[in-house]
Amino acid sequence: MNIEELSKSQLILLTILVNFVTSVATGILTVSLLDHAPAFVTQTVNRVVEHTIETVAAAAPAAVVQAPAAPAPSNQDLVTTAISTDATRIVAIYAAGTGTSTPAISIGTYLPKSRAVVTTAQDVLPKQALIGFPDGSYSAASLSREGKGIAIYGFADGAVLPNTNSPLLIASNNLKLGETVLALSTDGSASTGIVARIGDKGVYTTLPDTGVGSAAVDLEGNLIGIAEGSTPGLFISAGTIIDILSATSTVSTSTAAVSTSTVSN
Repeated sequence: MNIEELSKSQLILLTILVNFVTSVATGILTVSLLDHAPAFVTQTVNRVVEHTIETVAAAAPAAVVQAPAAPAPSNQDLVTTAISTDATRIVAIYAAGTGTSTPAISIGTYLPKSRAVVTTAQDVLPKQALIGFPDGSYSAASLSREGKGIAIYGFADGAVLPNTNSPLLIASNNLKLGETVLALSTDGSASTGIVARIGDKGVYTTLPDTGVGSAAVDLEGNLIGIAEGSTPGLFISAGTIIDILSATSTVSTSTAAVSTSTVSN
């Protein structure tokens, strides 16, 4: 066949074939020559090849391997986690004289960092109390501070208390209208709502009547307020709790020898 009669596609295929055969022949010839070449020639060729590989590898950008991002928690996950966290801090308040032989007088919220229990001030609250924790343990406490509708119990310095997550106290000026709030009622039922209004008496929410002394928390489980009791959905702001914890006066000089320094925030 005359080469001039070949089509363009055939010419291209012929060129590729010739190049392939030439490359194979060159490789075979090079290997054969290296087998018979002096040692220093072989070493020089190897060094050139190694240097070329190192140069190309250094110039090539390293592949960046990124771990897949963890999925953001859903709103349901946030709610259930916050409720579970709040449940670990709810305590029952008993009169020290009768202990658990009579029903709890009130419920409160344990503040581990301050070694204190906060609840709504009531006439029925005893000066000396027995605090029942969610883990089944009990500890004696004394009413150490009271004011602005809030009562705080403190523990003796040597009292062994449960180790649980300590909430942040969120003052009302850090809240936003429409922010989600959660609460556990005195009967143990959970409820969700939003911040509806912030007033002089505290934080008004759309939560139902959760019972006096119950706590309202945000989606991170931080304390927003304590249920005032007379108005459903009204919580005494956590900012008030901060003020009471920071006060220097106390309401009890009982024989329980509770150190007032243990309830400082």
